[in-house]
Amino acid sequence: MKKIGFLSFGHWTPSPHSQTRSAADTLLQSIDLAVAAEELGADGAYFRVHHFARQLASPFPLLAAIGARTSRIEIGTGVIDMRYENPLYMVEDASAADLISGGRLQLGISRGSPEQVIDGWRYFGYAPAEGETEADMARRHTEVFLEALRGEGFAEPNPRPMFANPPGLLRLEPHSEGLRERIWWGAASNGTARWAAELGMNLMSSTLKEDEGGQPFHVQQAEQIRVFRDAWGAAGHTGEPRVSVSRSIFPLVSDEDRAYFGGRPDGDQVGQIDNMRAIFGRSYAAEPDALIEQLREDEAIAEADTLLLTVPNQLGVDYNAHVLESILTHVAPGLGWR
Repeated sequence: MKKIGFLSFGHWTPSPHSQTRSAADTLLQSIDLAVAAEELGADGAYFRVHHFARQLASPFPLLAAIGARTSRIEIGTGVIDMRYENPLYMVEDASAADLISGGRLQLGISRGSPEQVIDGWRYFGYAPAEGETEADMARRHTEVFLEALRGEGFAEPNPRPMFANPPGLLRLEPHSEGLRERIWWGAASNGTARWAAELGMNLMSSTLKEDEGGQPFHVQQAEQIRVFRDAWGAAGHTGEPRVSVSRSIFPLVSDEDRAYFGGRPDGDQVGQIDNMRAIFGRSYAAEPDALIEQLREDEAIAEADTLLLTVPNQLGVDYNAHVLESILTHVAPGLGWR
C-alpha cells in the first residue's frame, strides 16, 4: 500500500485557454479538487507556495478551508519557503489550521526555490544574520518553528495581564498536539536530507535534486532516501519517518489525454538552478499497461511510502479529477499501491 496524493502549484493566468484566470479561481478550485480527490479515495491534497508570482502563496487560509470541507484526506504543503516566515506566527497559523482539520496537516517546509524577485525575503522583513547565508537563515527559522511546535512555555507572563494566565511560562496558542511529528523537509541534496533526519522531520523529495553522482534521477533519489533513513536511525528517533516523492504521471486513456500529454519527452534533464547542478526527473505519460511497467522500474517510488502527483491545475477541476481517478483505478492496483 502507498499513500497517493496530488501536488498543485496553483498557477493562474488571464489567458482564455486557462481554467484558472484569477487568484480566486485557483483558490476555490483548489478546495474543490481536494474535495473531489477525497471522494475518489486519494490520500492527500498538497500545495506549493511561491511569493511574488501568479501562484498559490499564503497556505494556511487555504488549508483551513479545505480542512473544513473534508474529513479524511491529508492536507499539506510542498513546500513553504522558510526564508520568508516568522516562525512563531507560523506556529499559530499552522496549529489553527490543523485543529480545524482535526489533525490532518502534513506541512512540507524548506529553504525554497529560485524566486521571482531578487532576495524577496528582504521585502518581508528578514535578512541573514552576520555570517549567515539565506539557507542558514531558513534553517534557523525552521529550528525555532520546530521548538515552538512542541508546546513548551517560554514567554514571561505579564504580572498584571488582561486575562488570567495559567502558572509558569506561556506557550503559543492554540497548540495542536502531534503537529510537530507531521513536519516534512523538502531536501534537494543528500546532506539536507541527513540534516532533516537529525531534527526528526519527515522527508519530502521533489522532481529535482542536486546531481550528486551522475546516475539517473530515480537512482539518486532512492539513495537520498536511504541516507535519510540511516541518519534517522543514527539519531535515535523512535518510530518510522515518512518519505514522499513527487512525479508527473499521466495515464493516456482518452483522446483528451493523448492531446495534452502524448509524445512528451521521457528522459531526465540536467541543468543549473540557483548555482547548483540539478537533475530533473522524467515525466511519465503512456497507456496504463506501459505506465505500470515504467513505474515498476522507478527505485525512488519503491522506496517512498507517499507519492505526490503533480497536477496541471490550469486544466480545471474536472480534468485533474479524471487524471487522479485514472491513476487510482488503472495504474495503482497493478503496482500493489491499492
